Amino acid sequence: MTTTVLLAMDLQAGIVAGYDDAVVERAGAAIAAARARGIPVVYVRVAFRPGHPEIAGTNRIFGAARDAGRLVEGDPASAIDPAVAPRDGDIVVVKRRVSAFAGSDLAVVLRGLGATDLVLCGVSTSGVVLSTLREAADLDFGLTVLADACADRDPEVHRVLTGKVFRSQAEVLDVAVWAARA
Repeated sequence: MTTTVLLAMDLQAGIVAGYDDAVVERAGAAIAAARARGIPVVYVRVAFRPGHPEIAGTNRIFGAARDAGRLVEGDPASAIDPAVAPRDGDIVVVKRRVSAFAGSDLAVVLRGLGATDLVLCGVSTSGVVLSTLREAADLDFGLTVLADACADRDPEVHRVLTGKVFRSQAEVLDVAVWAARA
């Protein structure tokens, strides 16, 4: 039996503010389609303790967040964007690194849900989506990436990842196509 779970990743107010609103709208459409079909929605957000003790001085990806005091637990900018906010029954996982699995209890949650297949959306394509896809593939999950519900600061990187790289480990679809199949 196949159990599908939608992962809505890093759709946080302080992160999505740097992207086109369309990616949040399409992620919202994917979330609505999942809920309508009884597919569990698991939100993954990145957040750190006050003082950022999880971020080493050598961490190039999160060093700027540490230095600016961003993405701290409880800060409104680290909350899920209100346009796609969790509802009762949705699960929120907090991670401490790029991959949705790193520094979180996502693997435990997915085992509890009996997940066999994951549908990924979120920002950024070259960050959380790529890292999570690679780790999930190594864990033998079936994978789908919703290309139009993902975005990257570099559109060419997004195009190459969704058009070429991801296809070796995942089905890559637009939200409308996936929603019609789900």
